[in-house]
Amino acid sequence: MQTTAAPRRLTGIDAARGVALFGMMSTHILPLYAPGSTTATLTALVFSGRASGLFAVIAGIGLALLTGGRSPHRDRTLSADRTGIAVRALLIALTGLILGGVETNIAIILVHYGVLFLLALPFVGLRLRALAAWTVGWLVLAPVAAYLLRPVVTAGIDPPTLGGNPVFDHLLVPQTLAADIMLTGYYPALQWLGFILVGLVVGRLDLRRLPVQLGLLGGGVAAAIGAKLLSAQLLRAGGLDAILATPDGSRYPLQAMLDVGLAGIDQTGSWWWLAVSAPHSGSTLDLVHVSGAAAAVVAVCLLLTRRFPQALLPLSAPGAMTLTLYSLHVCVMSWADQLTPLPDPVQLFWLQLAAAVAIGILFQRVRSRGPLELIASGAANAARDGRIEARR
Repeated sequence: MQTTAAPRRLTGIDAARGVALFGMMSTHILPLYAPGSTTATLTALVFSGRASGLFAVIAGIGLALLTGGRSPHRDRTLSADRTGIAVRALLIALTGLILGGVETNIAIILVHYGVLFLLALPFVGLRLRALAAWTVGWLVLAPVAAYLLRPVVTAGIDPPTLGGNPVFDHLLVPQTLAADIMLTGYYPALQWLGFILVGLVVGRLDLRRLPVQLGLLGGGVAAAIGAKLLSAQLLRAGGLDAILATPDGSRYPLQAMLDVGLAGIDQTGSWWWLAVSAPHSGSTLDLVHVSGAAAAVVAVCLLLTRRFPQALLPLSAPGAMTLTLYSLHVCVMSWADQLTPLPDPVQLFWLQLAAAVAIGILFQRVRSRGPLELIASGAANAARDGRIEARR
């Protein structure tokens, strides 16, 4: 799922992407609730919502680096960049549609990921100040728009959600597919574009400078903690009682789900839903919290690899080929879920993690990218170069 192959690669970005990969794997394999209770496990508290959000933020960073970093490309070069990004997006989405046909309980992110790349195209040419303004506005207003649009879409489209991962057959019901990807699905692109925009802002900074890395760490921690504290204060001030009184609030064990995730909850009946910061709630406070946590993770990885680029090799090596490893993980989980008896989740997680690290290091040692990365980057680069040649 990587988006850039810069000559002087920032291995800290790869390491952060590795954190996201392993975080998502942990939420797919390990229990999110303690056995026989509604208490969130450590896995849920650390990674639920944050790992996938980190992926999206890093995607935005990659797009920024791909389109010029601190100095966004212009004119023909930018147009060619957009062509390459569009081709990459379509191939990622195609991979997601193929994996959607695999029998699995995993909410596969790749189709939504590809759509997010396409939605980001108008923003990749913006300079830092304009991009930051768009980002703040999107983080604030997109959740409000989603709250207003969800009931309209639910009433006007039947069914309003796919009820599973996108597959090729869903192309025959474009209205439901669009509603699910943009608004009603597990990774609603309307709000998740905010993560991409945050990543674009971060990627427009000089990420090799120590003051930038420290500022990113401090700002990220402040945003993540501040969003949680503000949400807690608002819920104590009456917000929690209000949402517990809504149909979904009384139908589900909401207080437990606030720690694990609100995916699948309609979040209608009260504006107080916008005060939560729960994973996968899509509220402003959720977006700010996850973005802050992602910025902090990226900063830590950059700091730890400043002097020694290979310091986080067990993270950066698999992080450089996450599209391949994520796809392999989905296939392995589909196979494992059909075994009788089911394998021990802790053992399964560590086996997959060790395999991912070994595969990543092996490919790095032979100076090769992952097979899916080679296909995606090769096609994207060919499209980009072809666009440049056509304009000469």
